[in-house]
Amino acid sequence: MKGRLRWWIIALVTLGTILNYLARSTLSVAAPTLKAEFSMSTADYSWVVLAFQSSYTVMQTVAGAVLDALGTRIGFAIFALGWALANMAHAFASGTWSLALFRGLLGASEAAAIPGGSKVVSEWFPPRERPLATSAFQMGTSFGSILAPPLVTFCILSWGWQSAFVVTGALSLVWVVLWWWAYRLPAEHGSLGAVERAYINSGEKEDIDEKPATRREVLRSRSFWAIAIPRFLAEPAWQTFNFFIPLYLAAVWKLDLKSIALWAWLPFLAADLGSLAAGLLPPWLMRRGRNLLISRKITMTIGALCMIGPACIGLAESPGLAIALFCVGGFAHQMLSGALLTLCADVFDTRTVGTASGMVGTIAWIGGMLFTLLIGQSADLYGYNPLFVALGVLDIVGALVLWSVMRDRPHQA
Repeated sequence: MKGRLRWWIIALVTLGTILNYLARSTLSVAAPTLKAEFSMSTADYSWVVLAFQSSYTVMQTVAGAVLDALGTRIGFAIFALGWALANMAHAFASGTWSLALFRGLLGASEAAAIPGGSKVVSEWFPPRERPLATSAFQMGTSFGSILAPPLVTFCILSWGWQSAFVVTGALSLVWVVLWWWAYRLPAEHGSLGAVERAYINSGEKEDIDEKPATRREVLRSRSFWAIAIPRFLAEPAWQTFNFFIPLYLAAVWKLDLKSIALWAWLPFLAADLGSLAAGLLPPWLMRRGRNLLISRKITMTIGALCMIGPACIGLAESPGLAIALFCVGGFAHQMLSGALLTLCADVFDTRTVGTASGMVGTIAWIGGMLFTLLIGQSADLYGYNPLFVALGVLDIVGALVLWSVMRDRPHQA
């Protein structure tokens, strides 16, 4: 028996990702209550959202560097403590600008989640298992978004809007304690058996040689840009699904809040299935002779081609069909995103995985923010359909970039 401690470790990371996304989703569920409480306009609320997006975008690069400098255990604990306290601080907001301040602090601290998860995968898993491990913690992003509406609504109705932030933040505090108690590097973990340690280390012979080991080498490597450019082109889809599905259903199909709440969570369930597919397909391809990088490229490309589904939302003749196409989009995005996240753990040294993943995340979120601005400027004038077509085209272009820029030979990063 190889042992299963590495899977308990990634389960702990997945739980942290769930609580990270639960915390960030609390505001969107509480938004109608807060807009009434603070007499905020939609424009006021947009500044609150922008505070989170801006700090998150900038801090991904910083968070990745901090994780590499301090180590995963200390670095992740600091950032998780930060997002727990920042989320709880929302309960003390008294208006738009104090809410925006706390939101900015939340974005700055939550930026460590994806770089941290990628770093754990690189430390604890051999290459053949990294796709499934990455998919496991990536599924937490969708599950956190699914969990937020019922929990936050219950808190608001039972104890007031402040309690929603206190409860979701307190759950993250509990996770910090669990993380500090349970996490160590494989070489330092007293509960890791010799057989499982040898299995983790055995993956070194499958791995990619000559990995970039400094920030300068990362930025100069073809692999970094082969991942960063597709992430830049793919992130607009995920942020569109997160922020605009309810607005689209209300504006185009005139659905009321109850109907939107009944159906709008389905694309995120489909997204979890896409994450699972991103974990299962690469090992299957490798067992059939594809090398490590090719298996990731094929997975990303299949996801990109599936984005043709949401590109056709303009042809939908019912809200049900539109939701179904959004589900295809959620599945597709998380499939291709899972492949790209895994590549960071594959092609960069464990000392720079956090830095590389953070810088890639910053570039990706810049793409998401730019597309969000485009939606705001054009949706009322031209409708949503051209934007959905653009999302499909961007991901297919991203797949072409990945194939053309990243070298296929495993020993060349």
